[in-house]
Amino acid sequence: MSTRSQDPVGRRATIMDVAAAAGVSRQTVTRAMNGMTGISEVTRERVQRLAAELGYTPSRFAKGLVQGARISVGLAIPDLTNPYFPAFASSVVEAATQRSWNVVVDDYGHGTASGLDAVARLAPQVDALIGYLGEHSGEAQAMMGRRPVVALDCPEGGAAGNISFDYPYAARLAMDHLVSDGRSDIAYLDSDQGGPAASRGSATAAVAAEAGIAVTRCHAAPSAKAAREAVDDLLRSGVRIDAILAFNDLMAAGALKALQDGGKSVPGDCAVIGMDGIPLGELTTPELTTLSLDLRTVGRTAVDLLDALLSGSVEARSPAASLILRHELIVRRSA
Repeated sequence: MSTRSQDPVGRRATIMDVAAAAGVSRQTVTRAMNGMTGISEVTRERVQRLAAELGYTPSRFAKGLVQGARISVGLAIPDLTNPYFPAFASSVVEAATQRSWNVVVDDYGHGTASGLDAVARLAPQVDALIGYLGEHSGEAQAMMGRRPVVALDCPEGGAAGNISFDYPYAARLAMDHLVSDGRSDIAYLDSDQGGPAASRGSATAAVAAEAGIAVTRCHAAPSAKAAREAVDDLLRSGVRIDAILAFNDLMAAGALKALQDGGKSVPGDCAVIGMDGIPLGELTTPELTTLSLDLRTVGRTAVDLLDALLSGSVEARSPAASLILRHELIVRRSA
């Protein structure tokens, strides 16, 4: 009976299966399968024969790591159904590809998963990591050891590098625009996720307080559907509003729909401003005014910082490893 016939049906053979069958170490299997020196020809042939019987073939990715072909970068993304994150991921891949780096993407936004779950999956296969890790950036860096992590939207974390966003500046842009348009009853439609996401809402509240503006704050999951339901409830409550600033553009799109369903004209009865600047804003009716990030710049900045950390030209956790990017107010028809 062949060795392969003893293998469970449907189970893919691993490098450890080959090592066990041949009575050698994992490193010896790696050398045999990749034509490396340091083992006898007899051992090489025996390992390759057993690997063929077991149906084992090394992955192209693993082979690339053995041969040192490329740096491999993990990319931890919380929700690829939000158009912001595919756009950001695309910008990272573009910048990494220019350096001949591999990028391995993990979307952890399912169920109760967190950024740490993504890091646990990525850590065995990557040389460095970029990600939206929430409050877990320090723990993520600990899991990666000396391999650098660049965390986004978490300025006080413990990652080797971080990129944060100047939310007070963005809030001032929005408030100045709304006040100059005569708006005084402003609602902030916030995400209910808490953690670093709460910094947008806190910045908005602080800027409004400085300007002497009372802001009604309501919360919803960061999706168009949840935002629509939250604004429906707000309108039914009888609270007077003539402007809505939303946590992101998806939520702003939901707010637009709720206002239209409630018989409110936009921007006549109520202005709406989103945040992030995803292409969706140009497709809504009316087109969405937004606090926009240049996502190509965000991705390129993350890769540039990671490159500097890997090369040693920037020291981990130094002032040079902590960057701040700003939004731009893109005025369209909704406000």
